[in-house]
Amino acid sequence: MPRPTLTEVDVHKLVTDKSGNARAETAAKIADNFGRGVLSDNERKLAEEIFRVLVKDAEVRVREALAQNLKENANVPHDVALSLAKDVDSVALPVLQFSEVLSDEDLVELVRTSQDSEKQKAIAQRSTVSEKVSDALVETKNEDVVTSLVSNVGANISEGSLQKVVDHMGSSERVQAAMVVRPRLPVAVTERLVTMVSEHLKDKLVTNQDLPAGMATDIILQSRERATVTLSTESDENDVEILVKQLNDNGRLTPSIVVRALCMGDMRFFETALALLTGLPLINVRQLAHDSGPLGLKALFEKSGLPEAHWPAVRAAVDVAKETDYDGLDNDRERYSRRMIERILTQYGDLGVEFEADDLEYLLTKMSDLPSDIEGHVE
Repeated sequence: MPRPTLTEVDVHKLVTDKSGNARAETAAKIADNFGRGVLSDNERKLAEEIFRVLVKDAEVRVREALAQNLKENANVPHDVALSLAKDVDSVALPVLQFSEVLSDEDLVELVRTSQDSEKQKAIAQRSTVSEKVSDALVETKNEDVVTSLVSNVGANISEGSLQKVVDHMGSSERVQAAMVVRPRLPVAVTERLVTMVSEHLKDKLVTNQDLPAGMATDIILQSRERATVTLSTESDENDVEILVKQLNDNGRLTPSIVVRALCMGDMRFFETALALLTGLPLINVRQLAHDSGPLGLKALFEKSGLPEAHWPAVRAAVDVAKETDYDGLDNDRERYSRRMIERILTQYGDLGVEFEADDLEYLLTKMSDLPSDIEGHVE
């Protein structure tokens, strides 16, 4: 089969043919041959000159055909790619999103000079975006553009730019949702997001980000405080199962989180975590955890794989939970948690209950922050 060739006749036809469809078809054919490397050196040079003619064609469909067929070709002349990138949206967007010929300097300039958010979004959606380009995109302060950028895992965004995103668009639920699921979000940015996002997104922060242990526990327990231990609805139970699974899948279901939740009185979280860690049905876990005999909870604990050092605290917390109840007054849940912590830390010291330094500091801090029984009874 003869190899395709380009001639002066092709150039003449492209320039003089009055049919836009015909010129578009010819443009697509030449661009396709150019991309497949079937042209000789002379033909390649001729094709490049044809492209320079076509980027000025009055028919948009001709320029669209050229852009679609050259968007991922790394050998397109820089001036051709740049001309297409500055064209109307239907021509420019494929080139802006895919062309590797455009440099960071080109992209930054295009972001800064264009008032077209669609073009800026196309740049934000490139497979890789440098920090320099991301900085320029963040400076647009356009919610659609910034959401596209932050959603793009291939975008490198500096901590400074992420802080600007929080400054200018931190209240946007779309931006929040995109930031929460970014890999390796800086802790300083995460700390600011915690105060802004919904309970659902807080759960996602815990499961997706490498948070400090205390912050992670706080988020989990705060989100769980929406329902009491004894009156949780079926939907609340499903939410706990989903959260525990997400934590485990992302390596966040740590022994500290499990024990802290139990010591704060969140028995449902503790039971669900043990069901997942042991592979036992939740109903079986509940029976074993609350069995009055000495073996049920111990066997469950050992099967869970939790560190042996946590056993005395778990035993103490479960015993205290059986003896502790709500008082039905304002801030009931908070005082329940405080009573749990007080009794665990004071009544079981002589039974060998020891906490890791971080866990002990966390529980002591939480106890001092929570209202006491006396406060709850003030008229």
